[in-house]
Amino acid sequence: MSISRRSLLAATTSITLALSFGATAMAEELAINIAYQPIVEPSRVPQADGTYEKATGAKINWQKFDSGADVIAALASGSIDIGYVGSSPLAAGASRELPFETIFVVGLIADAEALAVKGIDSPGQLAGKKIATPFVSTAHYSLLTALKHWNVDPKSLEILNLRPPEIAAAWERGDIDGAYVWDPVLSQIKTTGKVLATSADVAKWGGPTFDAWIVSKKFAAEHPEAVTAFVRVTGDAYAAYLANPAAWNAASPEVAKIARLTGAKVEEVPALLTGYTFPSLEQQASRDLLGGATIDAIAKTSAFLLEQGKIPAVLADYSPYVSARWAESAQKGTQ
Repeated sequence: MSISRRSLLAATTSITLALSFGATAMAEELAINIAYQPIVEPSRVPQADGTYEKATGAKINWQKFDSGADVIAALASGSIDIGYVGSSPLAAGASRELPFETIFVVGLIADAEALAVKGIDSPGQLAGKKIATPFVSTAHYSLLTALKHWNVDPKSLEILNLRPPEIAAAWERGDIDGAYVWDPVLSQIKTTGKVLATSADVAKWGGPTFDAWIVSKKFAAEHPEAVTAFVRVTGDAYAAYLANPAAWNAASPEVAKIARLTGAKVEEVPALLTGYTFPSLEQQASRDLLGGATIDAIAKTSAFLLEQGKIPAVLADYSPYVSARWAESAQKGTQ
């Protein structure tokens, strides 16, 4: 069978156009850079399952960080789009007017962060001791709040800036007398130490803390559907846990996935999950949680950080850094 020159040219053109279209589609594939921390909470499950990728239709580059301050620095440099931070680094970043907004309150911190010590029986014995904590973290804020509550001058002890893995190593070597840190490192050092105060205690003393997901405003403006999908998947993970916390036991696949991504021991995960109060997607969509309550907490945290010389100034209004619209959109998509 002969093929005319015209037919061959047409076929070649079609193939060229198809290849060109395919290359363009590949070039336009959405990539999301997400900074997570190895903290025990429900959204580790969809992260392990690839659910975020399926919901957003994007290639996700998951990057592990050991402190919220590092996440804020990465967001400021433009190297991440979505990040997991505590309320203290969030407040510090907002006070510096970095372009981001809070899209999901992960959990109100209770026993998941604490001050563990050895050879110390009371706050009055902290003077002259070496206490480690990641600077500008929720743990750092809670430590300073506790010291203020106890009328202990922070200058009377040596406060060291160490990340969680460094705290674990320093504790084992005997280089420090205590640390204010979060799980799973907290659970490790508690086995040979004593808890002097938890973040649940500090909250009663006027210093509540929380963790949150934040998003770059530039990314949110360019990819609103992806942000809504991210919030929806996170909310679904919380709903699954809140529906039956007891089912998330040491033998469950959910707990195994959380342990794998956080480094926590499987048998410890169920108890570690109880260290937070996890809000539902419905609560996220309320204008109080992702609104007045969170804005007020950020403002109060910023005022404290200013008092401690950790930030140069506070803003008159922190509402631009908190938004319930993503949770509202996500909730509509699940109804």
